[in-house]
Amino acid sequence: MKVLDSSEIRDLDQQEMQAEILAIKRILFDFRLKQATRQTIKPHSLKAYKKQLARITTIKHEKYSISK
Repeated sequence: MKVLDSSEIRDLDQQEMQAEILAIKRILFDFRLKQATRQTIKPHSLKAYKKQLARITTIKHEKYSISK
């Protein structure tokens, strides 16, 4: 999974954003599972996926929230 920048995320529709969010959450779950079983992980990739998740959810809320 490649890291998307903000302009690429803004081009996604709501279903694609949701699919990306689920994929990243699954990856983060796998990281937590590997940490619990003391397997090696790359800490920098954990941080990158967390940032990617935050970026996507922020843009999703900006784009699809109901504004008054």
